[in-house]
Amino acid sequence: MVTCPKCDAAIDVEEEELDEGDVLSCDECGASLSVASLNPVELQSDDESDDEDDDFDFDEDDDEDDEEDEEEGEEDWQ
Repeated sequence: MVTCPKCDAAIDVEEEELDEGDVLSCDECGASLSVASLNPVELQSDDESDDEDDDFDFDEDDDEDDEEDEEEGEEDWQ
């Protein structure tokens, strides 16, 4: 039996038909879940995996633009 990691509700799926990375939805709490491992079957909140990906979306060019804006502002002040 597979349970939701958010609300511990039983999720009705055929464990033999699951593949790692499959996305499921909990009928009780509506959480989006992905299959983290197959033996044993473990689910993780798909929202958590999205958060991890967001950590790498930092755009270094933004810092350079901010520094240029600050330098221009200093020149205008003088």
